Amino acid sequence: MPRASRAEAERHREQVIAATAKLVRTHGADKVSVEQAMAAAGLTHGGFYRHFASKDDLVAQACSAAFAERLADMTETPEGGDTSGARAAFLATYLSARHRDNPGLGCAAAALAVDAAHAEPGDPLKGAYIEGVRNLIDGMERNARASGSTAADEESVLVELSTMVGALVLSRACAGDDLSDRILTAVRDHVLAAYEHTPDGKDGSEAAE
Repeated sequence: MPRASRAEAERHREQVIAATAKLVRTHGADKVSVEQAMAAAGLTHGGFYRHFASKDDLVAQACSAAFAERLADMTETPEGGDTSGARAAFLATYLSARHRDNPGLGCAAAALAVDAAHAEPGDPLKGAYIEGVRNLIDGMERNARASGSTAADEESVLVELSTMVGALVLSRACAGDDLSDRILTAVRDHVLAAYEHTPDGKDGSEAAE
């Protein structure tokens, strides 16, 4: 295959993965067909098997890509290198109404939890999900250490991540009722307790608006 064709094929593959990552987080893996995934990427169904072995293969790669997005957001350091402020901003944004209302662009740990729970051992999605959670935990540990947090050990991070993911799942399930906002506010205040100010001197909760 000519070099240009290989490059184009790789670009198409990445487009399909990105489009599928958004679809499965929005609708769930079982609700997304190969035809929908290809159409969302602007491609025809006929080319699917040139890029992926199966729908399960695509969904697993989309899951991995979604986790990679979240990890990149979490580890991005703002200008000035204020890692403490970056971590506070990440936590506040995670527990925001914007994140709740846009699952297609959000955390795969919350959006794909039910799909992964229903998947059988050995299912590519379950494997990708578990690996994604492990990477997220490692990233949160590194972020906590860089920020100077005293809660940078694995146990503390596991509690923090479980609390955040659980709050996001519950708030989405209760969307449309004021309980949804109360869940986000209570948990956001709890996890931000150690971060009184963001780099611009404002309360970290303002990043959640």
